[in-house]
Amino acid sequence: MNINLPVARGLGALLFCLALLMAPLTGLAEVPPQSVFNPRPAGGDLILPMPDGAEMVFRRVSVPGQGFWGDRDRVIQIGDASGGIFEGLQRTQISGSFARDDGSWYLVLGKYELTRAQYIAVMGLETLLETSGDPQVRELPQLRGRELRDALMQPLAYVSHQDIQAFLRAYNHWLFDPDHPERRARLPRVDGVPGFMRLPTEEEWEYVARGGMPALEAGTFNDRLPFPTRQANEYAWHLDNARHELRPVGLREADGLGFHDLLGNVQEMTSGLFRPEIWQGKPGGVAVRGGSVSTPASELRSSLRAELDIYAWNADAERVEERRSFNTGARLAIGANVLVSSAQQASIEQEYEAYREDLRRTMPVGRTLDNLVAQASVQLGTVDPILDRLMAQNPDLVEPLRAVQAQMDRARERLELAQRESARSLTQDAARNGVNLSVYLSRLARLDDTLGRARRLAEISTRYQDQVDAVERSIHDLEIAAGEQLRGYQDKVAELGDYEPQYIEHAFQVLDATELPPRERLVMEVLREHVDVFSEQRRSDPQVWMQDFRQRFEGFEDN
Repeated sequence: MNINLPVARGLGALLFCLALLMAPLTGLAEVPPQSVFNPRPAGGDLILPMPDGAEMVFRRVSVPGQGFWGDRDRVIQIGDASGGIFEGLQRTQISGSFARDDGSWYLVLGKYELTRAQYIAVMGLETLLETSGDPQVRELPQLRGRELRDALMQPLAYVSHQDIQAFLRAYNHWLFDPDHPERRARLPRVDGVPGFMRLPTEEEWEYVARGGMPALEAGTFNDRLPFPTRQANEYAWHLDNARHELRPVGLREADGLGFHDLLGNVQEMTSGLFRPEIWQGKPGGVAVRGGSVSTPASELRSSLRAELDIYAWNADAERVEERRSFNTGARLAIGANVLVSSAQQASIEQEYEAYREDLRRTMPVGRTLDNLVAQASVQLGTVDPILDRLMAQNPDLVEPLRAVQAQMDRARERLELAQRESARSLTQDAARNGVNLSVYLSRLARLDDTLGRARRLAEISTRYQDQVDAVERSIHDLEIAAGEQLRGYQDKVAELGDYEPQYIEHAFQVLDATELPPRERLVMEVLREHVDVFSEQRRSDPQVWMQDFRQRFEGFEDN
């Protein structure tokens, strides 16, 4: 079949010809027909319409836990301790956008990378020719037959982040055309409200790349790759087998969840700004994930992340340009608003009460792993399922692996002692800051009285003005010193709040058992209140804390 495709023939002719190049193949009832937009159909595919007969294919991915707020099973570890400096191990909570009738939740991610054909279906060939920096796109009107099909099945690249956002906006508008309710009929819904197209978050992307719930249950979730390293050529297009050349989507094997090209081919834009760590740090450009045809196979990993500068400085032209990269594209997700109705909001608020009382303090939002001791403890906790799996798979290694397990148990014991001691030390240091702060506040209260008397005398005679000035300088110096002590106190309370409740409780028990002067005993009471508040709310309020100290130590006199 010879197909010549002048631009003037328009979008409809292009997609019609493209569809003819791959005849549908029907399979089992639950498996959709094969098409150019779904070259590797599988059961569970969610297929949504696009203009001119094109399609977008998604997969549903279950997340652990029940209910809106979830439970401890929803906490996952991402990152790679042996990866780059921006891939440090982190604990985060994975949550889906949509709920099933049984209370379980799931997220929805594109099965393939967004292709040129799909972009053309929504935006038009002329728009692609105008926006793309890809020289191969200029050749599309002259291609025919298999060359045309393969070119249009390549992932969209060489477009800017703004171009992707424009595509998402246009596709959403098309789906939600009020005159065509059938277009949104298969969209997942929250309380009857359909979801919408967006880019995935980094957490969603990495959770899927690592294999989701099946990998969590099998103990392989924290593996460097979701497939054996020796099989990288079967699952990914990378530098060693693609040599910087993009390939049509769906040619490599699907991963365990049915996705294609999550690793390799184009690196994929996510919805968030790039930060040195996923949920903290300096925000920069757009976070891109998965590596590309320019990534060596040895560097492919589920945690691999990089920054795409949205606006790039062209030093030669001395101007800022929108970044277009030959190996950067996108994969769509379907999201939903958190709140879609007053009834749903009431249900979430009701569920939150129980969540706040118990579960929240154990979730990543309720405690971080900034201290190295706590982080090491979490990392040790991930070793047991790996050792169990290795012993089950290698009976001849049971004895040496049990010896490793015994060493890990001893390391845990030492870490337990280290965390207890570290929490006690932090509590003692925070109390010391609190004592100094209370002393300065007592002095400030006395100086305020002195200043009042000096000012009254200065009104009678100017010779007392020097005394007023001296007292005001002393007050100023003490206010600075009190502020420094409050900042130290605040920092230590925040660090202490990162520890598990049993370590905090042990620290206070040890210090309460010692003989403390009255001032320090009162400081310990205030400190305990502030640590409890921080552990529950994950935030400090220095103004409120300062006022607490003022009230508790008003008129206090050391014996």
